[in-house]
Amino acid sequence: MKDVILQLSMRNIRIHFLRSVLAALGIVIGVVAISSMGMMGANMTLSVTEELSSMANIVVITASSGGGGFGGGQGGPMRGGGGDEEEKISEDEFNDIKKVAEKYGLVYVIYSESDTIEVGDRKGRSTVYGLDDEVMHELFTVTNGSYPRSTSSVMIGPTLADRYDLKIGSKIDIGDEEENRTTTVRVVGILEERGMSMDINSDNAIIGSQKLFTGMYGGEGEYDQVNLILNDVNDSARAKEEILGRMNKKEETVNVQDSSRMLSSITSTLSTMTTFVMAIAGISLLVAATSIFNVMMMSVTERVREIGIMRSIGTQKSEVMKMFIYESVILGVIGATIGAIISLAIGWIVVLAMVGSTDYFFTSASLIYIPSAMLVGIVICIASGIYPAWRAANLDPIEALRAE
Repeated sequence: MKDVILQLSMRNIRIHFLRSVLAALGIVIGVVAISSMGMMGANMTLSVTEELSSMANIVVITASSGGGGFGGGQGGPMRGGGGDEEEKISEDEFNDIKKVAEKYGLVYVIYSESDTIEVGDRKGRSTVYGLDDEVMHELFTVTNGSYPRSTSSVMIGPTLADRYDLKIGSKIDIGDEEENRTTTVRVVGILEERGMSMDINSDNAIIGSQKLFTGMYGGEGEYDQVNLILNDVNDSARAKEEILGRMNKKEETVNVQDSSRMLSSITSTLSTMTTFVMAIAGISLLVAATSIFNVMMMSVTERVREIGIMRSIGTQKSEVMKMFIYESVILGVIGATIGAIISLAIGWIVVLAMVGSTDYFFTSASLIYIPSAMLVGIVICIASGIYPAWRAANLDPIEALRAE
């Protein structure tokens, strides 16, 4: 009997083919919308995570504004001609941090200052970094030229090189002529693009030795920040806890920023945005549910006499109900399957347009949205057919036989 009921369901869909196609089309659109938005969000999250994961192993330590750091004007002239003193990390404090943190990875100090630069007749601003020679080799990759070997040579980021048309051998004047403090340096290396980073934003920066920096700005032994590059990103919380425990026993001396927390926050935000966009796309499935409900109710109305005959020859209520449920399932499966196939093409285009890369398109985290959207579409179809099926099953057989 079950096979007969299924055949009757398929027969009714064939008889009202156009109406059934239009009902299934709503499911197709809904599945495509949800899948595409989900894949876009997944690819965006994976892309951002990949980009930021390179700096998720970085712990940044800076002097607390209310702690025991040293003012920028102590031990040397004010940096960059600024009037505000900034808290610095002293040499002793750095040594204390190193004792605690060096077991977790590379610990190094950074001098930094934003200053005026001049290249030919063009003026602008750039961040100037002072680093230990060995640290430079650890952190940066030179795409053209070499690492600095003297206090008058520097490396520059690719963005700065493009902006001022700088090449190997080009000269840059750093400082303000009006304040009678300028230093001329020569470019010996152009760095590989590094992108956004918590430690050093080198793409638009000038990087030289510590001696060059302290010769220009003073403040030897007074560092803007201390960085820890972890060997294992899972040690981040433990390293942070030990540094704070060592440095902030009596008073707040340093602040510690854990970049892995920032990564978690960004991915969480992207996930929330993806869910919101998918919810908006899901409205199309509600429209489809209304369409399916309408089709099924029309089918019940048109087949009242047929239902009466089936009931009069002994067909059970449950079997009548199954016949209409089968119709909604068939519409849902067909619509969801077609929607899934189209989603691969539409999703690819959406991801390429919005994210700019399809590197993660065929990953499980991305493609999982297709079967998920199919399941939602089929469930909505079944839910839309339950009431019409129940109504059909509960028609009075005698009254149904009297229907025209």
